[in-house]
Amino acid sequence: MRALRTATTGMAAQQMNVDVISHNIANMNTVGYKKQRAEFQDLMYQNVERMGAQSSEAGTVVPTGIQIGAGVKTGSVYRILTQGSVTRTDNSYDLMIDGRGYFQVLMPSGETAYTRAGNFAINDQGQLVTDDGYLVQPQITLPQDTKEFTVSKTGQVSVTQDGVTAPTVIGQLQLATFYNEAGLEAIGDNLFLESGASGAATISAPGDTGYGTLLQGYTEASNVDAVSEITALIVAQRAYEMNSKVITTADEMLSVAGSLRN
Repeated sequence: MRALRTATTGMAAQQMNVDVISHNIANMNTVGYKKQRAEFQDLMYQNVERMGAQSSEAGTVVPTGIQIGAGVKTGSVYRILTQGSVTRTDNSYDLMIDGRGYFQVLMPSGETAYTRAGNFAINDQGQLVTDDGYLVQPQITLPQDTKEFTVSKTGQVSVTQDGVTAPTVIGQLQLATFYNEAGLEAIGDNLFLESGASGAATISAPGDTGYGTLLQGYTEASNVDAVSEITALIVAQRAYEMNSKVITTADEMLSVAGSLRN
């Protein structure tokens, strides 16, 4: 009975759906996190009677035919890139991108990773780093006698030093954009890597055409909405239960057929 296999694919698909939803809920408070959604596709069909086939010598054709589907599969899990809400931190090293773009981060392997999470800090050498200690690129190093640290909306980094009235420009932050941001490869720790699907990074200063601006003392919250996630979770649960009911019903039908006597 095809229904057993078909319903099994439905249960597997909804299990993956719940996996994606649970990951979103777990990251409700993760800085810069972008929620994900699972999309599904129907599986191959068996043509019991092909539409358009000739049904008589008079040339009549079958208008619709008979196609029996084999179930469902997960087609993709895509990332929703809407911007999260603004969260004020009052930490001068925290930065938020208002608009398009990603911060560049130098990995220990030498690769460049990208992130929307701007909860930065200063390491023991005065360098601007992520909370894992990875260097923000272009590298920003604060003098030891820095009294005040300022980042403009366009990414210009200035410091005020002891005994000096006028601020000194020490660097310029830049942002990266991609043709297909959803194609970036997530590697955890709020980091992404460039992939063949994302296209190559295009680098420019914040505020340039097509690039967001920076907000100092703020971070971007996760774009996960608790209400929509709980609603999606309930829908997935009901779909899982309905597929399990199909298996139970099909099993009962097989039991009835098996109990027939000549």
